[in-house]
Amino acid sequence: MASYRIRQYREQDYEAVRSLFARGILEHAPAGYRHFLRSAWAQLGLLILFIGARAAAGCWVLGLGAVAVALVASWVQVRSLSTTYVQQALSTDLLDISSSYLRAPNSCFWVAEAKGTVVGMVAVTPPEDPAERGAALELKRMSVSKDYRGQGISKALCGEVLRFARARGFGAVVLSTSMVQVAAQQLYEGQGFKKVGASSPSLLAAILCFQIYHYRCDLPSRTAAP
Repeated sequence: MASYRIRQYREQDYEAVRSLFARGILEHAPAGYRHFLRSAWAQLGLLILFIGARAAAGCWVLGLGAVAVALVASWVQVRSLSTTYVQQALSTDLLDISSSYLRAPNSCFWVAEAKGTVVGMVAVTPPEDPAERGAALELKRMSVSKDYRGQGISKALCGEVLRFARARGFGAVVLSTSMVQVAAQQLYEGQGFKKVGASSPSLLAAILCFQIYHYRCDLPSRTAAP
């Protein structure tokens, strides 16, 4: 097991952090596609398409061809959810990480470093939901390199966020993760997070049966005695 350390983000980490984030998000696209194909609506739609194309053309081969085109188009749309999300993040808070997280109040950004390489990252910031502002902080941009998973890095990064929030007197930490990120859900639930809701980020996501899960971890009071 490789050793690692958690430290605050530095400017020289910029490219490594952005690349790690993009890779981490895009690798979930195949799982999202498999989820779509398993949905009853997708299977029904493909069946109707096959029957309709076969009836119109009078040839089952053309029916299969229509289904194949639909499958390719569906993959492009599913992947576009990931690429759009990555592009949005890289052009907003991850465009100037220091300004977004190190110079902003109640915010921070950490990386996990192993052998001189950034292999993990996580951020914390006031939540976007106005109802949570002042009461909670939001865990964001969690990602760990595939080669370094299973070594406790994600747990350590999550712990930094929880300690940061508690030290500043916040009562909870909230986060959002996609329905296909099963390992992330298990990690968060193991750290005390509970799922409190779900939503589709766009009409396309709703059509593709893709949801974002919302989690919350209530923190014990700093004055609470064991």
